[in-house]
Amino acid sequence: MGEEREDPQKLKRIAAASYDYENDPRWADYWSNILIPPHMASRSDVVDHFKRKFYQRYIDPDLVVETMSSGSSSQPARPASSSARTPPTNDQPRSRSTGSTARTSGTSAAAGPPTSLRWDRQTIQFSVNAWVFVVAVLAIFPLVPRHLSHRAYRLSFMGTACSSLYSLYSLYGKPRAWNLPSLQVYFQSIIATKDFIYFIYCLTFVTSHLFLKFALIPVLCRALEHVTKFLRRNFNRSSLYRKYLEDPCVWVDSNTTTLSILSSQAEIGLGFLLILSLFSWHRNIVQTFMYWQLLKLMYQAPVTAGYHQSVWNKIGRTVNPLIQRYAPFLNSPLAAAQRWWFR
Repeated sequence: MGEEREDPQKLKRIAAASYDYENDPRWADYWSNILIPPHMASRSDVVDHFKRKFYQRYIDPDLVVETMSSGSSSQPARPASSSARTPPTNDQPRSRSTGSTARTSGTSAAAGPPTSLRWDRQTIQFSVNAWVFVVAVLAIFPLVPRHLSHRAYRLSFMGTACSSLYSLYSLYGKPRAWNLPSLQVYFQSIIATKDFIYFIYCLTFVTSHLFLKFALIPVLCRALEHVTKFLRRNFNRSSLYRKYLEDPCVWVDSNTTTLSILSSQAEIGLGFLLILSLFSWHRNIVQTFMYWQLLKLMYQAPVTAGYHQSVWNKIGRTVNPLIQRYAPFLNSPLAAAQRWWFR
C-alpha cells in the first residue's frame, strides 16, 4: 500500500518539475515575495522547493511538498563547523517577514515565507471580490430599499474596477515612462486582457445615470469565479469548507464556461438596452457609443471572443431570416453596421 500511495505523488512531482514556470506571471510575483538570503536564493534545490510550493498552491493542492529540513540543513552545514553559526544567517530574513515569529531553526526560516504569502495579491483579490459579490447580491435583491440598492449598485462596479486595476498593476506594472510611445506599448499589452475589459465595463456604468441591475450579471459571475478558485485552493482541507462550500465551489469551477456564456449574453443584451435608452429621458449617446466600442473589443479579444462570437452567431441565425422575409429594407443599414463592426 505504501507503493500505491507513492506512485501518484511521483507523477505529481514529475508534473511539477516539468511545469513552465517562466511563462506564468504568478511565479515571478510569488518568487519576488520570498525573503531568503542571497546565497540560498542562488541554490537550485531551494528554487526547486519553492517551485513545488508554488505548484501546490496554484496548480495542484494535492501535491505533497516535503520540508527543507533534509536539503537545507545538510548543505549549509558543510561550510559551518558548528550549529551555533546557523541561527544568525536565518534569523535575519525571518525578522523581515514576520517579527513575532519565535526564533527556532533554519528550517522554520525556510518554511516561514510561504505562510506570509497568505496576504499576497491573491488574498487581496479574494477579499475585494467577496465584498463585491455580497454588495452586488444586495443591489439585485428586490426587497432592499431603493436608495440602498442604488448605493450597492455603484459600489459593486467601483469594487470590480479597483480589483481589475489592481490585477493589471500586479501583473503588468506601470508604463516605463510617461510619454506617448511608452503608453502605446503599455496599452497594447493590456488592452486585450480580461481585467482591462472589465475595468472599462465598470467605468461605463458607474458613471451612468441609468440603473440597470441586468449589468451586474457579469460582475457577479466574475466575483464568483475568483472567490471559488481561492476557496478551493486555500481552504480545501477545512471542515467548514467541506461541509458547506465544497459542493457549490465544485459546481462553479466545473461550469465556468456556462458562466462565461451567461456573461456574454448579458453584455450583448446591455448593448441593445442602451440603444433603447436613447429614446428615453435618460439617454446618453456617448455612453452608448463607448459601450458598443467595448462590445467590439470583446468580440475580438482572445479571452472573450469565443463566447461573444457564439452568441452573435445565434442572434444572426435567428434574426437574419426574419429580416429577409419581413424587413428587407434593413439589409443596407445592417451591411453598413457590419462593415464598421469588422473594421
